[in-house]
Amino acid sequence: MILLFVLIGSALLFRALGFFGVPFFATWRDSTLCALTVMFCFTGIAHFGSTRAEIEKMVPPWVPSPRRIVMWTGILEILGAVGILIPETRFVAGICLIAFLVAVFPANIHAARTGATMAGKPPTSLWVRTPLQAFLIILVAWTCFG
Repeated sequence: MILLFVLIGSALLFRALGFFGVPFFATWRDSTLCALTVMFCFTGIAHFGSTRAEIEKMVPPWVPSPRRIVMWTGILEILGAVGILIPETRFVAGICLIAFLVAVFPANIHAARTGATMAGKPPTSLWVRTPLQAFLIILVAWTCFG
C-alpha cells in the first residue's frame, strides 16, 4: 500500500506548501493533480528497477511478452503523469490514465489470485485493490476534467 502513502503524503505536502503561500498548490485539486503525478512517476519508475521481475509475474499468462508489456506500461505511466501537468494535454492524458488503470486491473487480479509478491510483500487483496483502483480513476477524472 505504499502507493496510497505516496499519493496521500505528497498531496498533504503540496497542500501544506499552498497553505504557506506557494500559489501552484493553492487548491486541493492542484495539489492532488501533482500528487497523482508523483504517484504515477513512482509506480512507472518501478517498472525499470529491482521490482521489474516481480511486476512481470503480475502479468496474466494470456498477455504476450510480459517483459515488453511491463516496459511499455512503465513508460505510459510516466508519460501520463507528465501529461496531466500540462494544461494543453491534461484532458487527453486523463483519459489515457483512466484507460490505463482499467487495462492494468487484470494484472492486479492475477497477482492477488496467484500470490505474486511485490518487494517481497504479498499482493494487495482485491477487496482493497478494487476500491483503490476506482478511487484513483475518480481522482484522475476530478483533477483532469473538472
